[in-house]
Amino acid sequence: MAEETPKPVGRDFSKGIELASLPEGGMLVGHLGKETVLLVRSDAGIFALSAHCTHYHGPLAEGLVVGGTIRCPWHHACFDLRSGEALRAPAFEPLACWKVEQQDGKIFVRERMPKPRANLRGTAEAPGKIVIVGGGAAGFAAAEMLRRLDYRGEIIMFSDDTAPPVDRPNLSKDYLAGSAPEEWVPLRPDAYYAENGIELRLGVRIGSVNPHNREAVLTDSGTLSYDRLLLATGSEPIRLGLPGAAPSDVFTLRSLADCRQIIARAQSARRVLVIGASFIGLEVAASLQARGLEVHVVAPELRPMEKVLGPQLGDVIRALHEERGVHFHLGNTVSAFEAGHATLKDGMRLEADFAVVGVGVRPRIQLAEAAGLTLDRGVVVNSYLQTSAPDIYAAGDIARWPDRHSGASIRVEHWVVATRQGQTAARNMLGLGEEFTAVPFFWSQHYDVSINYVGHAESWDELVVEGDLMARDGLVRFRRGGNTLAVASLFRDLDSLKAEAAMEQSAR
Repeated sequence: MAEETPKPVGRDFSKGIELASLPEGGMLVGHLGKETVLLVRSDAGIFALSAHCTHYHGPLAEGLVVGGTIRCPWHHACFDLRSGEALRAPAFEPLACWKVEQQDGKIFVRERMPKPRANLRGTAEAPGKIVIVGGGAAGFAAAEMLRRLDYRGEIIMFSDDTAPPVDRPNLSKDYLAGSAPEEWVPLRPDAYYAENGIELRLGVRIGSVNPHNREAVLTDSGTLSYDRLLLATGSEPIRLGLPGAAPSDVFTLRSLADCRQIIARAQSARRVLVIGASFIGLEVAASLQARGLEVHVVAPELRPMEKVLGPQLGDVIRALHEERGVHFHLGNTVSAFEAGHATLKDGMRLEADFAVVGVGVRPRIQLAEAAGLTLDRGVVVNSYLQTSAPDIYAAGDIARWPDRHSGASIRVEHWVVATRQGQTAARNMLGLGEEFTAVPFFWSQHYDVSINYVGHAESWDELVVEGDLMARDGLVRFRRGGNTLAVASLFRDLDSLKAEAAMEQSAR
């Protein structure tokens, strides 16, 4: 049976709409032929763009216009209203834009506009060769931005992974749950790198970096000179030495290969033990429960993620999982795992076919340490993401930078922060002089509920709860000294975007 052609959404913008129907600051969804189009009226003018974010197809009409930009309600991607360019990750692809005309008090949407050309501004002499160490979020975002800015020098990216850069959040969420196919996981098709002149060397480790000679030494053989180098080595999972455990029965999740192994093991299993009530641990719990496994979570804390999200949201998250049959064993640890069962510290015995460990990660700073770079529980960078060696930059999980909003030097282990830092590092390696001022953001998905978190609060003296968290409609403001440091929300997407914009404004 042939699929039905989707019906056009909203008004036909080619026939024109009354200017009065689009008030100042307003947005309106309509169509041009089969294309769904969003009309936006801001102080800068009237613009017609694609109605959905190029990241996960979020509805931009439910987003927020800030200055000359529009922001996605789901994961805070930011686009330029005039050009459609994806200014900030997690989106990398631009929005389509259409020409807008006004005649006789009406607005008409005309032909699609061509994609704008890159306009590289910076130092007169761009570096000839840029080396990127790391094939994760920050490394990919840097390479993509360099080519987007029309940088024409060499780009060599080293990754000790065997797979090209992937959408890592998907590994613990939809892909692991079985609701997203593997073709959604790569950030770009394999051919993208060669087609864009990015030399991607997979399965290769850098043994050391010499800042004085501007050389990188490969572990297998040879050295490689560079003009600028980006350290984007990320983090590695903390592994537990469990007495009696066979390597084939205990997993961690960081790479696509890790995820494939867990999926393969889950296909013949009935019960799984998740060690750790971290973001990764509980996302794994949700995904494996969706695959029909009986899930047990063991963690030493008394509430899931209370140190990050506070007691109220910790209780909500526990309830979300327990409603779907997940069993919690909190205030406990695993003392042994063997022969299809785990023994807990209190003596309880749990049947489990395999275990997934999600107790946190460590930044991979060995290269930076050996190179003599300044460290402080991470690699210290300035507001331009430049390390103590002027030609070496750092981005992502390893970077500790001066955060304008909190006034502290912070290090954040989240995907969106890493990609945005990779983009800023790329601009600065080309001499554009852009400070990294983005407010940290992450999201965590548990079944059909997503928690959005904007800002950064390692401690607080006040929690302000708005709405009904247990009803999945509310937010928590984390405050210290009367200032809001962070906001976590459930189905309050617009409030989350407004909080982000307010934090940006307060830090200026």
